[in-house]
Amino acid sequence: MTTSTTIGSNGTTVSQTLLDTMNGASSSSSTSSTSATGAQSASDLQNTFLTLLVTQLKNQDPTNPADSSQMTSQLAQINTVTGIGQLNTSLSSLATQLSAGQQTQAALLIGSNVLAAGNNMTVSSGKSSSFGVQLANDVSDLQIVVKNSSGQIVNTLDLGAQGAGVVPVTGWTPVDSKGATLADGTYTITAQGTINGQQATATTLSASQVQSVVQMSGGAPGLKLSNGSTVALSGVASIL
Repeated sequence: MTTSTTIGSNGTTVSQTLLDTMNGASSSSSTSSTSATGAQSASDLQNTFLTLLVTQLKNQDPTNPADSSQMTSQLAQINTVTGIGQLNTSLSSLATQLSAGQQTQAALLIGSNVLAAGNNMTVSSGKSSSFGVQLANDVSDLQIVVKNSSGQIVNTLDLGAQGAGVVPVTGWTPVDSKGATLADGTYTITAQGTINGQQATATTLSASQVQSVVQMSGGAPGLKLSNGSTVALSGVASIL
């Protein structure tokens, strides 16, 4: 049952629901209503509070005025909720714009060759595909080990000291340790980096052509590569 409260000497009445809203309380009737229709928005709460505030000020007893500090505190809380709601809306809009920008950026890469995490390189007609290494730190010595399909080491490339970041290897003549040209096929590469004799983190990179743009889980754009793998846009270490 909805009850009313008389404000001031003029006999103005205000429903208990509105008073509960202003005071931050919940009556049994308002609780059931909220369950059925959902919580009031911050804007609705603010409008309700302002209506109550104006009504109270018009009808307050001059000898016993309303506590203005409490009203101000409650209004500040409602304004905070409203501000958070507006901030969430702005962030959602920004996220949508960023996503659209990433989709456009990803589409521009179609047909390009990129380096992404992988451990394969191919040899065809005496030429090798590009590959590389991504280093988390500067290393005093970087070596790339090349293995054939049987797992046998056919060559070890010593790249010496390298700085942190992407170290691309392009235009390498595919030969074994004796200088003989490698047979056509797919080879496996592993990287070994050292810092003052200690092993360093080194991630191998393979070159592939971007064939299309796909949507990954979470809505982020992904790149479908010619080697059959799919990588996130952020997973591209270098564009060749």
